Amino acid sequence: MRYFSIESEFGIDRLKLSERGVPRPRHGQVLVQMRAASLNYRDLLVVEGNYTHEVSLPLVPISDGAGEVCELGPGVSRWKLGDRVVGTFFQDWDSGDISENAPKTALGGAIDGVLSEYVIFREEGLIEFPKDLSFEEASTLPCAALTAWHALKSGRLTCGQTVLTLGTGGVSIFALQFAKASGAKVISTTGSQNKMEHLKVMGANEVINYKSQPNWENRVWELTQKKGVDQVIEVGGAGTLGKSLKAVRMGGHISLIGVLSGAFGEVNPMQTVMKCVRIQGIHVGSRTMFKEMNKAIEINKIRPAVDRVFRFSETKEAYRYLKSGSHFGKVVIKIGDLE
Repeated sequence: MRYFSIESEFGIDRLKLSERGVPRPRHGQVLVQMRAASLNYRDLLVVEGNYTHEVSLPLVPISDGAGEVCELGPGVSRWKLGDRVVGTFFQDWDSGDISENAPKTALGGAIDGVLSEYVIFREEGLIEFPKDLSFEEASTLPCAALTAWHALKSGRLTCGQTVLTLGTGGVSIFALQFAKASGAKVISTTGSQNKMEHLKVMGANEVINYKSQPNWENRVWELTQKKGVDQVIEVGGAGTLGKSLKAVRMGGHISLIGVLSGAFGEVNPMQTVMKCVRIQGIHVGSRTMFKEMNKAIEINKIRPAVDRVFRFSETKEAYRYLKSGSHFGKVVIKIGDLE
């Protein structure tokens, strides 16, 4: 089987394509023939050696992938051959609150990921994906979709609320889709005129160009009759958190997810205190959350926004495309013999 790995040095150009034998599942394990993998910003950080957590090399990268069950280890009862599945981001977070052990089982970071033609998963580390989705679409669910779902649930989203999403990456687009399906109003930001139109087509009620309006938080304030939004899906990090604090309402909720604008910076904590804002860090979600989200996707007939699909041999180009920031939604790599 073929697989990509980070061997001894970081960098997109240093990703190595290699071959080895197909692994055999042991007790409680499942072998999956991978069909597609999708990229998250975290995957770029890992490959470039900029991830916040220590990574041991060699490592097979990428956390999110979809495929078919092709072999069962002894004792496996949840799955049958041919089942269409995705791996859970944390192989050991089934339900409840996150534990200290869960991050040690994160695919494509703490342990090998899915950028391989065949991958071994623990039986409980897989979940069936919505039947109407393709492998390419399903591969976008484990991290980006579940993170957005967890964020909105943590903010106790209800019909009629107003949600602010930042940018047009996977988490933000999924948050837009989930929020609209729940009857919420969505204000989105982007730095591209072309992407503004895409956001409107996807249902954004208001779109702000943060390049032409760098003080976009003031525009959000105006659009909400100087009350602020109920929730912010904060993927920017230190560079945008201060603005998000100004844009959120009294008693509102900020889901702190990413560091696209930087991990370090100054934020005035008094805004959090004076507005009684709840800020919660969101780190993907559990298998139970994943099942709930999949039901919502099926009921609302939500289709993931896949920007481009690259061939397995074009993996490095896929990483470069993600890094360029040109994408709208998800960047996917097709895995398999047919390229």
